[in-house]
Amino acid sequence: MKILIFEYITGGGFNKQALPDSLSSEGRLMLGALLDNLTRLENIELTVMLDWRLKGLISNNLINTVIISSEQESSKEFERLAKQADIIWPIAPEFDGILQKLCQTAFALGKIVLSSSEETIAITGNKFKTYELLSQNHITTVPTRIFNPLLKLVSDEEWLIKPIDGVGCVDSYIINKSQDLNKIISYQKEYIIQPHLYGAKTSLSCLFKQGRGWLVCANSQNFEIINQQYHLLEIIVNHHPDPGHYQGLINHIAFTLPELWGYAGIDLIETTEQTWVLEINPRLTTSFVGIYDALGINISEAVLQMLDGDPILKPLFNKTISIQTHAS
Repeated sequence: MKILIFEYITGGGFNKQALPDSLSSEGRLMLGALLDNLTRLENIELTVMLDWRLKGLISNNLINTVIISSEQESSKEFERLAKQADIIWPIAPEFDGILQKLCQTAFALGKIVLSSSEETIAITGNKFKTYELLSQNHITTVPTRIFNPLLKLVSDEEWLIKPIDGVGCVDSYIINKSQDLNKIISYQKEYIIQPHLYGAKTSLSCLFKQGRGWLVCANSQNFEIINQQYHLLEIIVNHHPDPGHYQGLINHIAFTLPELWGYAGIDLIETTEQTWVLEINPRLTTSFVGIYDALGINISEAVLQMLDGDPILKPLFNKTISIQTHAS
């Protein structure tokens, strides 16, 4: 099998501009873990796109590395390489429709794409559409509204404003009624506003296929707040020793989004009273990086198994692994 890997941040998606520090750091971690998973398997030929500034990142001679220079159009190179591959594995942010466009290109070429459908990516990549769908299907989610710059915040409570298609904590801000929003946000983007909920930040690493979901592990996310923004410092993979109580929620999400496919991450905020779904990421997440060391499960192998049947998820051990991330 010829597999093309395109991790957008490290693979040339930003080849004509500066690499964003926080996204680049997590992108390197995910790419390294994915290649480690895949090189453990037999009968696979790997091709990886790589930004010209990172050309020394991959040292394995068995991996075909294609350097994307600053003069090239990464989207055209992706399409060219995709034509030569059997399977495409895109890892990309949802903002500006990037992940959706990559999948659209690959599906149009008739390739096997290790991803959810374009329609599912369009929903989960839009925080307001995600809120609407989850609410309509009685899944507890953080109350969300489209942000209006003329909105008057009269409550003393804190709020979060974030881009409607943002990834991670980029351009997300904690605000209150005394905040001068003109100094914080860019009115060239569309934002949503949510109440700022305090609680445990949990991420679920899951696999999905045709309306069914499998929990791989539950992870804890540790943040710090700097200048009114969250910064991810650490993910503790397989943090919860008995994650079974999340399975009902995963089943409900799988039923609600039947075309959610492959690996996906679900971000939660957990208080003593309630578990709130914050967002659904239809792609590899940073938590994926620690799964092999925590459980001995090769997620790449499990995803490939899903092309023909159900994934085999048999932990070889049960450890907790800390993934340090770079705070911008």
